[in-house]
Amino acid sequence: MGFVFDPETLGEIVRGVVGQPMPRLLPQLTEELERAYPGHIRRPDEWVFNNAGGAMGAMTILHASLTEYVILFGTPIGTEGHSGRFWAEDFFYILEGEQWAYEPGELVRQVYKPGDMHRLPRGRAQGYRIPEHCWALEYARGAIPLMLPFGFADTFTSTLDFPTLWRTLRIYGASVLRELSQGKV
Repeated sequence: MGFVFDPETLGEIVRGVVGQPMPRLLPQLTEELERAYPGHIRRPDEWVFNNAGGAMGAMTILHASLTEYVILFGTPIGTEGHSGRFWAEDFFYILEGEQWAYEPGELVRQVYKPGDMHRLPRGRAQGYRIPEHCWALEYARGAIPLMLPFGFADTFTSTLDFPTLWRTLRIYGASVLRELSQGKV
């Protein structure tokens, strides 16, 4: 299966923009992604809440298909929860702030700072915390539709935020259709 995005290229792009104030960093990051992946980056800056695994943040979808997604995700006030366990590999590139993570049995937390990449291999799960604030570029590749139940479960079990669910489904669906029309899965 051929993927559109390359984790190393994404890391280089992130490292090239890290250190700037977020209002300048985000547009420059999007421009660099568009330059590297023409025709595969969504430009509308449409943010939605994301509640999953007990954690709450906000996200904007830059790319979504059946096999990949690229989002900007974060929170200005901190959060913590379960990462989920997926048939997908996840790369979390820290733009600003800090993320902590651990696996069962680990006695010392993993700490990720601006420019770092936190990789969650397929089939693994972690606890994570954003202690104060964090913004990141997140890239996942694998069976993306199988990730959706985890991503939406908190809507049905705690938040009952159905407007956000519908907006997220609309954005994801439109993005998938765009990629399919280009012959990409």
